[in-house]
Amino acid sequence: MPAAGRASVSEPVLEGASPGFEGRRFSLRPGRLTIGRRGDNDLVLDDMSVSASHAWIMIQQGHYAVMNTLSTNGTFVNGKRIHEASLKHGDRVRFGQVEFTFLTRERDTGPSAARRGWFALSAVALLALGAVAWWLI
Repeated sequence: MPAAGRASVSEPVLEGASPGFEGRRFSLRPGRLTIGRRGDNDLVLDDMSVSASHAWIMIQQGHYAVMNTLSTNGTFVNGKRIHEASLKHGDRVRFGQVEFTFLTRERDTGPSAARRGWFALSAVALLALGAVAWWLI
């Protein structure tokens, strides 16, 4: 599976969080994707903690789910061992010892996020000044 670009609802990505996978992105196409160590999987994870056929991710009409396929070291979502679980943006998904973040949109960082924070702070300060002025009148 090729490395991915930007995350979106129509094409979510798994972004690596474990050493050796950190920052690597994998596109997730609609349908069922197989995950495992064996080379015929859609997403091949070359790590000894990952079973040959470890898990599936299902993507269908905006719904996302992960299913463990009797792997030896388990599949986890947000630290909890699962057999099957729904996924949402920001969930941490771990196959054996290899962890990813499930993204359906880009992280909200950078100048635009900072501008929104300053705007909110300014609005609160303006409201407080207005309340003080009203109280004094």
